[in-house]
Amino acid sequence: METTPVRTSAAAAPGAALQAPLTDPCVHCGFCLPSCASYRVLGTEMDSPRGRIHALKAIEAGELALDATVARHFDSCLGCLACVTACPSGVRYDQLIEATRPKLNAPELRSPAAQAFRRLLFALLPYPRRLRIALAPLRAYAGTPLQGLARRSGLTRLLGPQLEAMERLLPPLAPETFRDGFPVVVPARGERRARVGLVLGCVQRLFDPQVNAAAVRVLSANGIEVVIPPEQGCCGAVTHHQGEEAHTRALADALVASFEAVLGPGRPGGAEPLEAVLVAASGCGHTMKAYDRLASGDFPAPVADIHEFLARLGLSQEFRQRLQPLPHPDGTQASAERPLTVAFHDACHMLHGQGIEAQPRQLLRAIPHLRLAEPMEAGVCCGSAGIYNLVQPQEAAELGRIKAADLAATGAELVSSANIGCTMQLRRHLDGEAAAALPVQHPIQLLDQSWRAGVEA
Repeated sequence: METTPVRTSAAAAPGAALQAPLTDPCVHCGFCLPSCASYRVLGTEMDSPRGRIHALKAIEAGELALDATVARHFDSCLGCLACVTACPSGVRYDQLIEATRPKLNAPELRSPAAQAFRRLLFALLPYPRRLRIALAPLRAYAGTPLQGLARRSGLTRLLGPQLEAMERLLPPLAPETFRDGFPVVVPARGERRARVGLVLGCVQRLFDPQVNAAAVRVLSANGIEVVIPPEQGCCGAVTHHQGEEAHTRALADALVASFEAVLGPGRPGGAEPLEAVLVAASGCGHTMKAYDRLASGDFPAPVADIHEFLARLGLSQEFRQRLQPLPHPDGTQASAERPLTVAFHDACHMLHGQGIEAQPRQLLRAIPHLRLAEPMEAGVCCGSAGIYNLVQPQEAAELGRIKAADLAATGAELVSSANIGCTMQLRRHLDGEAAAALPVQHPIQLLDQSWRAGVEA
């Protein structure tokens, strides 16, 4: 969900000129190439930030038309923003690709089948109620031996590459997938230190509902009152990253309105102000922080990633005292002599998009006898990138295998990731496809497990 001072209109024709200052700083040095995920797997200049910038300059000069062939090179971009971090010249490629995305949605630039598949995704993924209806018939399939048999037999390949990619990401569906079950206000435990709102996300609340449950427990245990609007929907990240500006704006406005509906005198969320609106999915956080340019209104408080907020506020003394070592996969307790080794995966929209790197690590280090292991290529995308692993399944699968091998090479017993798309991608490719099968959990889940062990002791 975003705008920039130099962005062109979403209604501009495909190939309409972008303003030159965005591309001019590029000196074509190539520093972006090693960080670029699409260049890593495709190996062609036109599928790199430098090549795309060259194409944009040619389009501006009238030397190149934005046709279906050229558009494919922009569609290969994951929007991971790693090149922005790597660029020594300060080129804002993030603004360039965001300004270009709406133009790629012109009907002549993609096949009818590709357009229909995207329409299906945008009609389902941002709408939890619709997605729950679609998932209900799959409860007897997801996570069962039947799913394993279908995959081993090759039956899922008959679905075609894109639908097969969707099936490969489908996790077991917990009962919590089909209901949220949170009160509007979750009180703080003990003395209240803060009052926040919480955005549940759309994909996260269905496919990994334990993350939000852990987030609510950890916040409450740290003396933080949590307001959770019951009618909240998608933040718009899924559509924002694909240049669907009108759709994004509608989703953003609806999410803001869901908070307005519960806050105020006589309303269920109470009249007291919020200090922040939190989210535990970094892709959502990146988009929500742009609501000043994407939504008609804004949240009642600044947006913060949950790790960012907790690190700033500080874990309460009582919470810290309750933290206990986590078990190894074999069930034995971690100890000073044998710590639990956790590889932290930096989600792109957390690391490159929001500049959040130290905070989740700081929180994880509060857990006794937990040792963090760093992968060699932490800044390279895992291939999830919103709907990229669905619309570009082959490239995404290769990136997933590379990332899985990198994480497994750390010797970690567990991987921690703070974005639902990354988590689903990593679970797929760490499930026996790398050197070792590794579980993947959110940092807040690990913090919650450590705290609950202390409470139950």
